[in-house]
Amino acid sequence: MSRPGEDLKKAVRRKASFGQTLSAVAWSFFGVRRGKDHENDMAKLNPVHVIIAGVIGAALFVLMLVLLVRWVIGSGVAAG
Repeated sequence: MSRPGEDLKKAVRRKASFGQTLSAVAWSFFGVRRGKDHENDMAKLNPVHVIIAGVIGAALFVLMLVLLVRWVIGSGVAAG
C-alpha cells in the first residue's frame, strides 16, 4: 500500500512538456478530445503544469472577452 502523497509525487515527475500541456488544455477549452488522446494525456501530463496552463488559459479567455466588449462598445455597434 502506498503512503499518502506518493501518488502525487509520481504525478509531478511526469515527463510531458509544458507545450504538450498547453495543447491538451487548449483542446479541453475547445471541448473536443479523442478518448485515446485523453487517456494518453492522463498518463503523461504533470498536474502542476495543467493547473498553471488552465489559469493562463482562463485569464487569456477573460482578457479576450473584455477586449471584444470594449471594441464593440467603442465602435458604436452596441448603440441601438
